[in-house]
Amino acid sequence: MRHVDFSPLYRSTVGFDRLFTMLDSLGQPDQSQSYPPYNIERTGENTYRITMAVAGFDESELSIEAREHALTVKGEKKDEASEESQYLYRGIAKRAFERRFQLADHVEVRAASLKNGLLHIDLLREIPEAAKPRRIEIAAVAREAKQIEAQTN
Repeated sequence: MRHVDFSPLYRSTVGFDRLFTMLDSLGQPDQSQSYPPYNIERTGENTYRITMAVAGFDESELSIEAREHALTVKGEKKDEASEESQYLYRGIAKRAFERRFQLADHVEVRAASLKNGLLHIDLLREIPEAAKPRRIEIAAVAREAKQIEAQTN
């Protein structure tokens, strides 16, 4: 993949450093893992759901941590030392995993549930009032000053 230089954008933007870093990391060789499989879906205007297939994992073997703009899901399978049985074929993965998701500003984890081998993580984007667009009224004082200057000239 071709490397893209974002330095011209740094001159005309403010606060997009994290976005450019994420885009830069996409150009790196594929380091992503494919286990466990997952879906990301939009369930409403400001709600999202991450669904991960974690068959064979119990609630006590999974951990979910949200920190700043990152969501980390870890799974560590406890050793089941069983000398009674020998596997002829082992197709169900018992390996530990760690999957990270980058969260946008104002996105927070609302709930998590495990049902039928699927881990559901519900997210909500809640923009605070201070961050919402607002209309700025233009004061009449500035207009009056311009009119006075025009009359004196």
